[in-house]
Amino acid sequence: MKAEAAIQALGALAQEHRLEAFRRLVQAGEAGMSAGAIALALGLPNSSLSFHLAQLRSTGLILQERQHRSLIYRADYAAMSSLVAYLMENCCAGADCGADAACEPTERKTA
Repeated sequence: MKAEAAIQALGALAQEHRLEAFRRLVQAGEAGMSAGAIALALGLPNSSLSFHLAQLRSTGLILQERQHRSLIYRADYAAMSSLVAYLMENCCAGADCGADAACEPTERKTA
């Protein structure tokens, strides 16, 4: 992932309704959720939700599929994993800290 794409994705998530919608879609798994179900869960009018979902779609964080008369939204797990991998790219100052280890910040030397 390039820095510009990461900035756009993080910017899209930096809003409470979009973050909550994304988290719900992650929890919903491959089944996804209809736009109506997301609107109901978040307590948002459909027009507001459409704006927020469009922002998430434009960054590639979510996918949209038409099923009959409904629009089904799903989290794009590959895009989410790519974003997390970008953020963790130089974890532990480049040392192999392992998948289970929590990364500890390195100490800064003061001049």
